[in-house]
Amino acid sequence: MCPSRTLAPARTVRGRLYLQFRMGGDRYVLDVHEVVEVLPLRQLKQLPEAPAWVAGVFSHRGVLVPVLDLGVLAFGQPAQLRTSTRLVLVEYPQAGQPRWLGLILEQATDTLRCRPDEFRDYGLEQRDARYLGPVYQGPDGLVQHIRVMDLLPDEVRALLFPTAEGAA
Repeated sequence: MCPSRTLAPARTVRGRLYLQFRMGGDRYVLDVHEVVEVLPLRQLKQLPEAPAWVAGVFSHRGVLVPVLDLGVLAFGQPAQLRTSTRLVLVEYPQAGQPRWLGLILEQATDTLRCRPDEFRDYGLEQRDARYLGPVYQGPDGLVQHIRVMDLLPDEVRALLFPTAEGAA
């Protein structure tokens, strides 16, 4: 006869999962529901006339993917080339059809789990940095949420993701 086994109930982990990374000395997160894949850095093709924070473009699984260096966008400093610096593919909402957008992120190796309602507005309106979302106060300090859908101004979105009518 087999001994009876009591199965312990699965541990319920509350909250949403976020990919954590650093810019400057601060921590930031992306919702993992927006993350498609985390890749090592790749060789990029430069895009003439693009803003400095547009690092270039590369081909991934037959799709051309524009890449942003968030360090340049936020602080004017490129991401440091470390073993923990990653090229993170995210889904960028584009006219009802999501497109891939690459983000160069430093120390993109950890995750954070918390409830979305634990992020709080910090009181400053950042018109030129709409992508900077609310802040979470965790045991290790403040962490700011990055809103993928607000990363690109209209003119850069048109450059990186031309519409069918605009493409020749």
